[in-house]
Amino acid sequence: MADREHDLVLLGATSFVGALTAEHLARAAAPGTRVALAGRDRERLAAVRRGLPAAAHDWPLVVVDVEDAAALRRVAGSTTALVTTVGPYARRGLPVVEACAAAGTHYADLSGELTFVRAAADATDARARATGARLVHACGYDSIPSDLGVLLLHRAAADDGDDDGGLADVQALVAARGGVSGGTVSSLLGEVEAVRSDPRARRLHADAHALSPDRAAEPGTPQPRLMTPPHRVAGRWAAPSVMAPFDAHVVRRSNALTGWAYGRGLRYAEHLDAGRGPAGLLRATALAGATALGAAALALPPTRTLVERALPAAGDGPDAATREAGWFRHRFLATTASSRRYAARVQASGDPGYAATAVMLGEAALALALDGARLPDRAGSLTPATALGDALVERLREQGFRLDAVRA
Repeated sequence: MADREHDLVLLGATSFVGALTAEHLARAAAPGTRVALAGRDRERLAAVRRGLPAAAHDWPLVVVDVEDAAALRRVAGSTTALVTTVGPYARRGLPVVEACAAAGTHYADLSGELTFVRAAADATDARARATGARLVHACGYDSIPSDLGVLLLHRAAADDGDDDGGLADVQALVAARGGVSGGTVSSLLGEVEAVRSDPRARRLHADAHALSPDRAAEPGTPQPRLMTPPHRVAGRWAAPSVMAPFDAHVVRRSNALTGWAYGRGLRYAEHLDAGRGPAGLLRATALAGATALGAAALALPPTRTLVERALPAAGDGPDAATREAGWFRHRFLATTASSRRYAARVQASGDPGYAATAVMLGEAALALALDGARLPDRAGSLTPATALGDALVERLREQGFRLDAVRA
């Protein structure tokens, strides 16, 4: 791809998280990295560019609409890697993935939409493997912390000489503080509507191995129930996490794509960490109740309309103070098939869905564009762990993220 015009194209640069990602790229990309900003409106793109650090002031602007197939093909063919924030992906994402697969262009997105990721994998995996494109979904808070955390646990066990079947059980405890944007709300509502109205989507969400490349080859290990009432994990009270089902699907896809290197009997579950003691129980009960009420409200059209009116509109998001005050912490507790125990941690400062996500997406994009020799030798429809692996771990550490795993 050395003869391509750009190293990286950021599609959707005028979106809320797109502008944050552009700012990160302007600060973090090595001098000489050829970045272009792409979107439907040249004036809005120019306004975003004017607000970026000086390093970005000569970045080219590319006007493209995701509904224009010919324009998408031209953009995909002009760059080594393309990263998109244009969602909801179920409505706008598939043509972009298809254009990248056909052009042999590496691709990254922020999708946490199970139905879209499954459809994109079915439509593009074979073509991308033929052209050498790495197509990487879920490159933000969904689901880089979860995916890399389990990868680190696996590496720690392997480095320790534990070759008796890999990881058997992994429990993740998640704590975070941050805001929400209209784009995230739009994607969530679209996925809820798909499950409500489409029996195929309901079956997909009910399948623990819905993202596995070969469902028939799965070992069939029963997976934990993720949406449960308050319960205890490692002495702490835990509540259901709305992100847990999708994150678990991504982790299990990573395991399957590596030939179940993590362990054919791997069980993975993710929970909100509510703390210890009576206060933890009260917090877990409140979180579980809020999750149940929210799910019920979104499932019914009359209450869903009220919820939509109360949530941020598309293009809105948390202010700078909220983004700066945010943080996240994922703690992983693992037991191997030989009963050894390991612990891992993935954490960072900054609002997880926006400030930290802009870093995660930006670094994933730079890894795809610039780190080819350091990346795993894979192509096709991949996950962050299987496509980017150690290169992304190191890049995030350089940005102040903490990622580690140890024998417990």
